[in-house]
Amino acid sequence: MAVSVSKKKSKQSKKVEAREICFSYSILINFFYRIPAAVFLLILIFLWSSSTTIISGKIIHVCVSSRKLNNLYCLSAGTQPNFDIPIPVINNSAISPSINGDIKEILNVVRDDLNPEIGKKVNADRKEEVANTVQAVNVVLDEQIPNAENQADKDENEVVNAVEVLKTAQNNPNPDIRELEKGREEEIGHAKKVVEEQLQLHRSWKSSKNHPVCDGRGIYVYDLPSKFNTDLVGQCHDLVPWTDFCEYFNNDALGQPIPKLGKGWYQTHQYSLEPIFHTRVMKHPCRVYNEHEAKLFYVPFYGGLDILRWHFKNVSNDVKDTLPLELIKWLEKQQPWVRNAGKDHVFVLGKISWDFRRYDNSPWGTRFLELSQMQNPIKLLIERQPWHVNDIGIPHPTFFHPHSDDDIISWQLKIISSSRKSLVSFAGAPRPDQPDNIRSILINQCNSAENGMCRFMNCSSGGCDQPESVIELFKESEFCLQPPGDSPTRKSVFDSLVSGCIPVFFCPFTAYYQYPWHLSADHGKYSVFIDQEEVKQMKVNVVERLMKISPRKREDMRSFIIYEVLPGLVYGDSNSQLEKFQDAFSIAMNNLLERVTRMESNAQ
Repeated sequence: MAVSVSKKKSKQSKKVEAREICFSYSILINFFYRIPAAVFLLILIFLWSSSTTIISGKIIHVCVSSRKLNNLYCLSAGTQPNFDIPIPVINNSAISPSINGDIKEILNVVRDDLNPEIGKKVNADRKEEVANTVQAVNVVLDEQIPNAENQADKDENEVVNAVEVLKTAQNNPNPDIRELEKGREEEIGHAKKVVEEQLQLHRSWKSSKNHPVCDGRGIYVYDLPSKFNTDLVGQCHDLVPWTDFCEYFNNDALGQPIPKLGKGWYQTHQYSLEPIFHTRVMKHPCRVYNEHEAKLFYVPFYGGLDILRWHFKNVSNDVKDTLPLELIKWLEKQQPWVRNAGKDHVFVLGKISWDFRRYDNSPWGTRFLELSQMQNPIKLLIERQPWHVNDIGIPHPTFFHPHSDDDIISWQLKIISSSRKSLVSFAGAPRPDQPDNIRSILINQCNSAENGMCRFMNCSSGGCDQPESVIELFKESEFCLQPPGDSPTRKSVFDSLVSGCIPVFFCPFTAYYQYPWHLSADHGKYSVFIDQEEVKQMKVNVVERLMKISPRKREDMRSFIIYEVLPGLVYGDSNSQLEKFQDAFSIAMNNLLERVTRMESNAQ
């Protein structure tokens, strides 16, 4: 688990919007030329105190906060690594009080240099860099001037006056700045529209057949060199430093049985999807052994396990990218790959899309999905990148892996009659180093609820280590809170649905924009949505909001979850014999076959 260490013990600032600071070179020269040495030093102190040191195993990362990414955290659906990067704030005691004269200089720079620049009819290429420069100066003004006001012992009036000038400017923003902000809102709206259109395309590939119908649509499974899959499983003792993964790869990667929960329950790890899926494809009735008889080509690369083994080791990015690059070289020698440039190929990856999309010199993950050769294939992931149409989200593995229809029916009958002792529950860990995360607010609201109406299971203290405890909590709850964690999606979403607990979402990227094949497009049938901005601004008490949902409405939602949604969220065991139901694997494979059929028809 990554440990976050800040260089300064920070005091939380006012609402921090994360934003990437990227100065244009020409404006930098003009800006710094006009700032006295004292203010230049002040800005350096600010940048230093805005950095954060992340210690991850033997790796030390130094990160500068990014306003843009944190503000669009959900929107970009995986623009942060899955360890906590605290949003840095300024330590008020670190700023010298004797900057009253220099404050005027800063304000003069803003007034004389930046505003006229924005006032010009700048072209599209210049707008972004100008806006970023203004934002950078605003950060300094937002943080440093109030600090000076608090501590100044001399010329206090001038400091106060400077602050008043700043407040006036903030209350009466430049029209061109407002126009840029409006443009940004329109861009966000357009981006959401694009995501929704992609989901409609994904849903158009849904097969109407409940059982595999091969009809000449064979599935070919590449016999990859073992270094790309089984050898990675063989490194289970050393994948992560704090646990032995080997026990999770027993029983065809389902893990050890959990007798207390009944037949079909296993201690399955959330990152076990790749070997689970591989085992099932090997036994698929449409599998063919001659590549010329195939329409769909499955590449059993355990890319998630490859990433996992390097997460907490001090190795270079070149080392992390070695296996993915070797795989591409291997595939480029295969005739089926060359014939259609990978368009009829599918990869199943057991980690979030972010982990395969390393940018710049970040130490996190690989560049596998950023490679040009990987743009055509379909990628099935536990969390998709919403801006990539060939990323498709499929469910996280749960602890339930039924063998037969009777296993599913027996569990359905058990949870439909389960006594729901609590209105609300939340199983998770707080995020004290992430001021923008709503978890702490939800925990406070939950703990403040009367009569045990809300139950909180603290995962940071090991409360969630036992699957029995988590499932029991969800079985006894009407609603399960599902705020974003280290990334927008959560395995807990599927654990709650499998337990008949109605999930409460706060960000559409947690589920609505992720799983078009496995969750209904009518979100209100199986979930409740409360905008996280309302929670942040203390406009809503979540427990009180949920109390207003009638018992009849809850029963209708729970029935839909248990009888319509649940069977399609679980992965049957490796020898499952489901006839009445389609599990998560069957849904994915039937839809993939439907897609290649349509692709072939369109090509004719």
